[in-house]
Amino acid sequence: MTSNPHPDRQPVDFVDLRSDTVTLPTPEMRCAMAEAEVGDDVYREDPTVNRLQATAAQMLGKEAGLFVPSGTMGNLAGILAHCTRGDEAILGNKSHTFLFEAGGISALGGVHSCQVPNQPDGAMDLEEVKAAIRSDDAHFPPTRLICLENTHNRCGGVALSAEYTRQMGELAHAHDLRLHLDGARLFNAAAAQSIQAAELADPADSVTICLSKGLCAPVGSVLCGSEAFIRRAHRIRKMLGGGMRQAGILAATGLIALEQMTSRLPEDHARAARLAAGLAKIPGLQVDSAHTNMVFVGLDDLVMTGAVEIAARLNMQGVKVGVVSPRRFRLVTHYWIDDAGIDQAISAFNQVL
Repeated sequence: MTSNPHPDRQPVDFVDLRSDTVTLPTPEMRCAMAEAEVGDDVYREDPTVNRLQATAAQMLGKEAGLFVPSGTMGNLAGILAHCTRGDEAILGNKSHTFLFEAGGISALGGVHSCQVPNQPDGAMDLEEVKAAIRSDDAHFPPTRLICLENTHNRCGGVALSAEYTRQMGELAHAHDLRLHLDGARLFNAAAAQSIQAAELADPADSVTICLSKGLCAPVGSVLCGSEAFIRRAHRIRKMLGGGMRQAGILAATGLIALEQMTSRLPEDHARAARLAAGLAKIPGLQVDSAHTNMVFVGLDDLVMTGAVEIAARLNMQGVKVGVVSPRRFRLVTHYWIDDAGIDQAISAFNQVL
C-alpha cells in the first residue's frame, strides 16, 4: 500500500499511473457537490453550470462556454458546429480525435477526415497542412476545419507552443477555415511553458478543456468559443444526448478544478521528470523525456517479455501502468501520485526486470 499524499482521505491500494483520468474528486469537490445551487441546464437555468461556463470562457479568452459530459463529446460537438455533412477536417494521424473517439465525426456528423502526419513534437508540418487544403472542385470534399491537440497525448504529452498555434491559426484563417483545439490537457501545456492557457487558445476558434483528468473533477469538459458558435454547439449537445438537467452538482467540481487545481500541475510535471530519470537507469528500458505529466517507456531487444506480461507483474507489485503497444508503456502522474509513489514505481520496474 502506498503512502497517501492527502491524509484527509482514505489511502490508495495502488500507484495508478495508467492515466490522469483515474483521479478522484477532492474533499472540497465532494462538499461543493452536496451544496451546489442547481436548476435545469437544458433551459440554461442552472446557475452553477452558467458560472462554470463563464469561468472557463474567461480563462481561455473566449466569449462563451458549454459544459459537456466528456472531452469526446466536446470535440464532436465542436467539429459538428464548424462543419456540415460532406465537409473535411484536417487533423493529425496520431490525434485523439482520429484514434480514440470512435470515428464519431464521420459516423455521426458525416465529416470526412484528412490525416496529416504528426511530427515527434506533436505538431503537423505547416506546409503539409497547406498542401492538404482542397481546391474548389466538385470532386473533393470542402475543407472547413483544422484540428490541433495540446498537450499531444500520443506524442509523449508534448506541449505545442503559442507561436506554432498562432501560425496554424493564420494559415487556417487565410484559407477561410476554422481552427479547433483539443485542449484536454491545455492547462498542462500552459504550466509547462509558464504562460496562460488563454495565450495558447487565442488563435483557435474553438477549444475543449477536460476537467476530469489532472484537474480531478469526476466528470466533464467545457467547449469554448464565440457566442454564435456556442449556440450551434448547444443544439448539437442536445442532439447527442448531452443535456444533463441539474448538472450544477457536477459543474461545482469543475469550478474547483479550474480555480484550485490548475496551479498545482507543475508538481505532476516534476514527478514525471523524476520518474523518467529513475526508470532511465534500469537496464532494458528505453525512456522518453517527460515533457509534462506523461512518461513513455519502451522495452529494448534484450527484454524478452512483452509489455502486457510486465504490466501484470507490476500490478502484483502494487503499480498500474498503461500498455500502448506490445513493447511500450505510458505512465501518467497526477494529484494522487506523491514522491513515495514515484519511488515505488521505480522499485517495481527494477524488481520485475
